[in-house]
Amino acid sequence: MSPLSTMGLRIASRRDFLCDAAAGLGGVALASLLADEKLLADDAKSPVRPIVRPEAPLAPRVSQFTPKASRVLMIFCSGAVSHVDTFDYKPELVKRDGQPLPGVDKLVTFQGENGNLVAPQWQFKPRGECGKMISDLLPNLAELADDICFIHSMTAKSNTHGPAENQMSTGYTLDGFPSMGAWVSYALGSEAADLPAFVAIPDPRGVPQAASNNWSSAFLPAVFQGTPFNADKPIANLQRPAEITASADSATRAFLKRLNEQHQNRHPGDSDLAARIASYELAAKLQLRAAEVSNLAEESLETQTMYGLHDTNKVKAGFGRNCLLARRLLQRGVRFVQLFNGAYAMGEGVGNWDGHKTLKAQYSIHGPILDQPAAALLRDLKRTGMLDDTLVVWVTEFGRMPTFQKGASGRDHNPKGFTAWMAGAGVKRAFSYGATDDFGHIAVDKVTTIYDLHATVLHLLGLDHERLSFYHNGIERRLTDVHGHVLKEILA
Repeated sequence: MSPLSTMGLRIASRRDFLCDAAAGLGGVALASLLADEKLLADDAKSPVRPIVRPEAPLAPRVSQFTPKASRVLMIFCSGAVSHVDTFDYKPELVKRDGQPLPGVDKLVTFQGENGNLVAPQWQFKPRGECGKMISDLLPNLAELADDICFIHSMTAKSNTHGPAENQMSTGYTLDGFPSMGAWVSYALGSEAADLPAFVAIPDPRGVPQAASNNWSSAFLPAVFQGTPFNADKPIANLQRPAEITASADSATRAFLKRLNEQHQNRHPGDSDLAARIASYELAAKLQLRAAEVSNLAEESLETQTMYGLHDTNKVKAGFGRNCLLARRLLQRGVRFVQLFNGAYAMGEGVGNWDGHKTLKAQYSIHGPILDQPAAALLRDLKRTGMLDDTLVVWVTEFGRMPTFQKGASGRDHNPKGFTAWMAGAGVKRAFSYGATDDFGHIAVDKVTTIYDLHATVLHLLGLDHERLSFYHNGIERRLTDVHGHVLKEILA
């Protein structure tokens, strides 16, 4: 007798094996047929791939369910803003200023050993009717506390800027994955017929550390990638040459369109050709529209002043122009605008929020550049009624330590707990969700991941993050991978 038989295990005969295999293959075939007919019991969670027409890839598409938001503005402060110096008030950190962080000995983080606890470098005060404690570093944004939903328990998977920026924008620390804006464009298309669905606006000082990864389409069709330009540096010189009259330009476009149509008729069903023609036609439309949308002189002097366009700080004025450009793009139907504050530069903290050495001095530069223009953008969206169906998301790639680094006057990287916030369509106002510990070191209450943040943004756009997918290399890929939960407690 076989030893396996004495253990109670059945030894399959050749006939049994063939019968079982046949039954298994039959089950697979049946499941495939049922899936094709939408008859599987769990079809409610089966992947959903939007139907994208090659000849009109950015045409508006219907959400999976009724959305609260129709467009998204993401304000991304690169360099990792210190939550304990801005939005996350910790009285115990003030009380224990200069003392060791309890429970740790010789704590080593990204750049090395940490010193003692250091109180916030700016005073916190109650703001708005809700009394939310926000620091004096960002006084204009602080005035909008009654409109903001704070998430104080964010966590990230990396303590390195590039991979962490990747995760915040794409859901993955590695390169090669589509950004959230690309996923949204793929799912919903655009309401703008003559502008991109997704625009990325780099800081006047340059691009973030992960650069174009932040707005890449990766394995999604290239038409869904972000188009990068800002108010001071448009995509290119899009003006019609002076020697070509408007009528000649128009006639040339009409002739080219007729040639394209004839070429497409000779190759029916060629989706690649249709997509290429659609891309060229969008570029032609953008040549006319980009100059108009970038013409900030159309705005009133009051509006220009509100955004700080004439400030003596040239970087602040440049960021103000970018903020006003963001509003004009959203106003014209662009689905997703990713607005960057801070840029990668040689030398720590020179162009962004990476406050390792002299945080007080560095943030005294960066705070005013962000504060007035970003607050003006929120106020403008609110006064025009656009905030009712625009979701504003403020993020940074991770937080910073409640301690100073040994031998320095700045804080090291901290992905274990930090703050993000939302405002506008579908989220609660004057609300705080989750918390870090008494010192702002580690998220301890309602710990939140970037996957959760992404799932919530998609939900507010009427999209189920577990179903929105794209088949790539044998895998149904999604923005949130196999993770993420909608933060239902913050929904209005």
